[in-house]
Amino acid sequence: MEKEKRTKLYHHLKKWLEKAALDYNMIDEGDRVLVGVSGGSDSLALLDLLNTSMIFLPSFSLVAVNIDLGYDTSYEDYQTLKNYLEARGYDYVMEKTDIGPLVHSDWARKKPCFLCSKLRRKRIVEIAEERGCNKIAFAHHKDDIIETLLLNLFYAREISTMVPNQSVFRGKFNIIRPLAYIREGLIKKYAKEEGFPVIENRCSTAKVSRRMYIKNLLDELEKDNKDIRENIFKAMTYVKLDYLLKSGFKQEDRQESSKSDRAIIS
Repeated sequence: MEKEKRTKLYHHLKKWLEKAALDYNMIDEGDRVLVGVSGGSDSLALLDLLNTSMIFLPSFSLVAVNIDLGYDTSYEDYQTLKNYLEARGYDYVMEKTDIGPLVHSDWARKKPCFLCSKLRRKRIVEIAEERGCNKIAFAHHKDDIIETLLLNLFYAREISTMVPNQSVFRGKFNIIRPLAYIREGLIKKYAKEEGFPVIENRCSTAKVSRRMYIKNLLDELEKDNKDIRENIFKAMTYVKLDYLLKSGFKQEDRQESSKSDRAIIS
């Protein structure tokens, strides 16, 4: 473990990271944790914070894993991240792929984000098994959880989000999100404070994705109500099932109702 940082922001982030890990039972003694590292500020901050001594969490080990998506401009990024991981003494795996060009080809043009995520996670799970990891840590933060709720509500017609601790493959692995209680702005501030070599997201879809639309929408709503994001986050823990519709309304009925309504309105 590295020598601890002593800034006020560092202690704040460590407090909420450990609280999330405890609340959702993310880490047990002797766990081998794979940390997904894209090179962005969120994943670099997560790796850094997990690599410091813990107050309330048991001992565990880490391996950092980067899946290079294979964009033409990514060679310099790859070397920058590799040098950083080596200089910090991390156990790491870096793997080059052609996932980026593949999901933006005609083969997958309709759902590039979904397929990119699926292919990356498939390889990460394979590496987790190869390296003896039982936990897979992703750097999804509080804002990601809020945005995912709205994405699923708006586009998937369901009320759900990403959870802080998720068992997968019949309990063989757990996907954990230790930054679940921490806002994106604080993570980026910490990355800047620590001087992490943050790598730009090279994906051409990232700035026009549905997630970015939701992010911008929430920014606009926050101009009138600064508590919008916090209210949505807290609402996910205060669900009144008696005041939601029953599940007896079948999928085909919902589709038919929606078509009928649009026809009448138009």
